[in-house]
Amino acid sequence: MELENCSLLEEIKQQIDPYTKILVGFSGGVDSTVLLHGLVRLRDEFQLPLELAAIYIHHGLNIKADDWLAHCKQYCQQWRVDFISEKVNVDPKEGGLESGAREARYQAFRRYLQPQQVLVTAQHQDDQAETFLLALKRGSGPAGLSSMPAKMLFENSYLLRPLLNITREQIESYATEQRLNWIEDDSNQDDRYDRNFLRLRVMPLLAQRWPHFSQAVTRSAALCGEQEALLDELLDSELNGLMDSEHSLDINQLAHCSVIKRNALLRRWFAKHNKTMPSRQQILRLWQEVALAKADAEPRLQFYQDEVRRYKQRLYLVPIIKEPAEHAIEWSLNEPLCLPNGLGALSLVAEIGKNTVRKPSSDEKVTVRFGLTQASLRIVGREHARHSKKIWQELEVAPWRRTRIPLIYYNDTLIAAIDTFVTFEGKATSEHAITIEWRKAHE
Repeated sequence: MELENCSLLEEIKQQIDPYTKILVGFSGGVDSTVLLHGLVRLRDEFQLPLELAAIYIHHGLNIKADDWLAHCKQYCQQWRVDFISEKVNVDPKEGGLESGAREARYQAFRRYLQPQQVLVTAQHQDDQAETFLLALKRGSGPAGLSSMPAKMLFENSYLLRPLLNITREQIESYATEQRLNWIEDDSNQDDRYDRNFLRLRVMPLLAQRWPHFSQAVTRSAALCGEQEALLDELLDSELNGLMDSEHSLDINQLAHCSVIKRNALLRRWFAKHNKTMPSRQQILRLWQEVALAKADAEPRLQFYQDEVRRYKQRLYLVPIIKEPAEHAIEWSLNEPLCLPNGLGALSLVAEIGKNTVRKPSSDEKVTVRFGLTQASLRIVGREHARHSKKIWQELEVAPWRRTRIPLIYYNDTLIAAIDTFVTFEGKATSEHAITIEWRKAHE
């Protein structure tokens, strides 16, 4: 038994190397409890220089979730691990409750992952086998059948799964040996959920007939992963050639590809954006309903928290946000201004750039607004006044961006649309100029 515990710790140590700043997805269940405990032991007993934090995601789906949060918090305090909790809203409309919960969970992980920190989750070998069978049930190709890699890109860092070679039996043995307490989620016994059905009814039969079934499935998943990695390597330069600086895709070039190649490129486009892989049906809908829509249409297709839009014969993957209200936000200019609805922040910078405007006079109040309603404008670089709609079109600003661009006003005079244009009223002079920087949270 002790030998198994040592091999589990050695596996975790090997899989997390060389990373030291770690954010652990911690539900309080046996798997994540063993993972976090193993990391704490590696830090305390084996003197690894690990900086550990754990995040509990409150899905709001179980009446015991508040108690589970308190349980996780108490363990983290006991083990001297920084603790984060986040309550999320689960949208079951796209792929059902399980898929919606997973998407909400990983969106929260993205929000809290810090620079130089890696995300570590507790999926194990039996989970891998279940994921493989679920992908098989959906009719997935090699990408889906490759299931869960031990290491994958995630945001600007990595997601690690150090327990993928460890069985559920080994995890439970370790937890018992170390006298750990963990949460038993009663919903795990509800076989109406596909994964629970496999875990409770199918996997025990397969393991009884073929004791090493999970291990064999993990090997098959790894082989599928290798095939996908080869395709990534072969298609990467072509995909980069289809994309511009904003990662939008050229529809005309895609149209000259075979259906098989186009679908492979579109899937890798989602991967470039760190988004959930679309199904084959979703890829087909994307092409038919968005790329091939009528020329005068403004098509869109939703994918979880994002939607695919078309503009100027290019495809864009755009985050869905609540459109900002049209009321004015006062800005003193002395401190950075956080914009609403996750649109980023404005601040002053020293360099001269495209957002360099005249400095406001003492009697001018600076406000930020959204949604340009002014009929006629004169902007720097254009000789004559233009209707605002015409200006957006001439500057090739996509329709969905027009309501998200911060507009700078001095009193009621429009000075600039950030990163887009400066009006004649806002034109800088050599003596009195300021430059505004927009640090975007999206796109």
